[in-house]
Formats: sequence, structure tokens, C-alpha cells
Amino acid sequence: MAILSNLNNYKNLGLLIIRLGLGFTFIYYGYPMLMGGIHSWKDVGESTKYVGIHFWPVVWGFLATATETIGGFLLVIGLAFRPACILLLLTLIVAAFSHFGQGEHLGGALHAIEDAFIFAGLLFVGPGKYSVDKK
Repeated sequence: MAILSNLNNYKNLGLLIIRLGLGFTFIYYGYPMLMGGIHSWKDVGESTKYVGIHFWPVVWGFLATATETIGGFLLVIGLAFRPACILLLLTLIVAAFSHFGQGEHLGGALHAIEDAFIFAGLLFVGPGKYSVDKK
């Protein structure tokens, strides 16, 4: 369709929309857990047992919630975009394994898996020109 072919001119706007949507979603989800303190961090950090890490659940939980919150902010502004994507991808892989480990099957893990694929793709595409990193 001729009308839709003009959208190729707006790839950077599309990347901005994706960054804003994902970034604000991760801030909204991660911030309460980050502010939840040690008990919240421990609950989140215990998910690492499903990938074979059985030590320092509070540290891993803090790192995961900080990654979601600060990584979401970095997505929104487009700063340190690729490192943020890598950290969010790793966090989502652990989240997917956690869902499987809790017996939730694919339905429970699907959201984490979908987001992991998005961050894996964005890692290669980059933030676009409407970002602090603008390359």
C-alpha cells in the first residue's frame, strides 16, 4: 500500500515510541520493588535459584529492581541504551526461568520472554536519533 510505504521515513519516531513505552512500563513496575527495601529485594532475588545462583538473594534482588527502574529511565532518555538492553535482557531471562521454575509453564513466562526478545532486537537496532546517545 502506498500510504503505508511512507512510514519508512519515521523509523526513528517508531524507536522513540518503543523506548518510551517500554521504559515507562519498566519504571512503573520496578520502582515500587526498588523502594520496597530488603524484604522486597530478597523476594525478587530468590528467583536466581532457578538459574543455579543460591547466594546473596538481597543483592541480586536489588540489582534486578535497580535494573528495571534505572534501565527503564535510560531507555526513555536513550542514554547507555545498549548496556541497559543487555542488563534488562539478563533480568528477563532470570524472570522467565523463575516462572518456569514455579510451574507456570509458557503462559506465565510469556511476558518475560516477549520482552527479552524485544530487548535482544533493540540491542542490534540502537536507540534511534531521538535519544541522548543519538548516533
